[in-house]
Amino acid sequence: MEMDDTQMQTPPFEGINILDFTWTGTGPFSLNPLAFYGATIIKVESRERPDALRSLGPFKDGVAAPEQSYYFAYCQTGKRYNITLNMSHPEAKELVKRLVVWADIVADSYATGTMEKWGLDYDNLKKIKPDIIMLRTCMHGHTGPLAGHHGQGFILTALSGVDSILGWPDRPPAGAFGALTDFIAPQFNSVCLIAALDYRRRTGKGQYIDQSQHEAAMQLITPLILDYTANQRDLTPRCNRLDNAAPHGIYRCRGDDIWCAIAVFTDDEWKSFCRIIGQPALAKDSKFATLSQRKQNEDELDRIVEEWTVKHSPREVMDLMQAARVAAGVVADARDQAEDPQLMHYNFFEEREHPVIGKIPFYHGPCFRLSETPYEIGRATMIGEHNEYVFTELLGLSDEEWARLMAEGVI
Repeated sequence: MEMDDTQMQTPPFEGINILDFTWTGTGPFSLNPLAFYGATIIKVESRERPDALRSLGPFKDGVAAPEQSYYFAYCQTGKRYNITLNMSHPEAKELVKRLVVWADIVADSYATGTMEKWGLDYDNLKKIKPDIIMLRTCMHGHTGPLAGHHGQGFILTALSGVDSILGWPDRPPAGAFGALTDFIAPQFNSVCLIAALDYRRRTGKGQYIDQSQHEAAMQLITPLILDYTANQRDLTPRCNRLDNAAPHGIYRCRGDDIWCAIAVFTDDEWKSFCRIIGQPALAKDSKFATLSQRKQNEDELDRIVEEWTVKHSPREVMDLMQAARVAAGVVADARDQAEDPQLMHYNFFEEREHPVIGKIPFYHGPCFRLSETPYEIGRATMIGEHNEYVFTELLGLSDEEWARLMAEGVI
């Protein structure tokens, strides 16, 4: 059946409603892809305990305040409403149950016990709306001996084994910068939600999604886990090296603390590399002619590479290597990313106006483009910004009820 123009222009998740109890990065990054393409999200916060991302800088004018966090603004780019509820109050729980009727998806990122304490676990949600979909994403999932553990991305990179391979063998583990796992688990969550929506469309039944961020993070070191299970080789720091490539590292370039990454995998790439650095004879040198020989003499090889790279800028190294189809890339800093011509070509960064921060130039949509399906991004919401609309218009509270709940601290 062919679709008319109106159907083709309708976002694929138009009409899908999400009640969002998540906080920090995993939640919004999991839900944003649906919001970009039509889903509506109501984010639930507490005035006493707002989303932890609001406490992370950088901040407008360097002043730490919940509505001035650029990082919170960066994460919250989907189509959202924001409400506040004091979940310790019985009437707040009743309001949530009314919102569950509106929702297609309920998402939370709390450790085991929180939603249960509020009577908002999946079994109870199904009694309110039998076809509800629930996403629960936390450190270890909601069953098992570690189900109640608390933590964030910094802890997860340690638990998943990632930290054990970052750095040098003679030094303590370097650790990953920031909450790396907040950008891994959401990829699984988004796919699971779309699959659950499709399942509901076909069967009329909802689903419960229990997602372990620990398991998602482990995908980063899958080859090393396989190596241990097959060969009993322990995880060890790899510096910047890889078993099946040489040279493979980060090399100093001309200038102050600037670098370029280079990776040579095949013998043909090695020959091209040698030609680029002006030493074609190296390609047949008995120390370096094959990958196994290059791995055996990798320290000496890295010195040869850096003797050449320090004479060039990172951009020159990258361009020369890429022209010969040898993998190389500038080790970019924040300014490089903000001014990256490829990102600009794709209009990756978009500007939105925020009521407190003002113009924010770094919003971005999905990291892909659908040729026939446009996306829409919004700005970050403020705490309780849409209380009146959601509670009086969406839920139909009277003015008297609304005023009383506000006065009693329920909302």
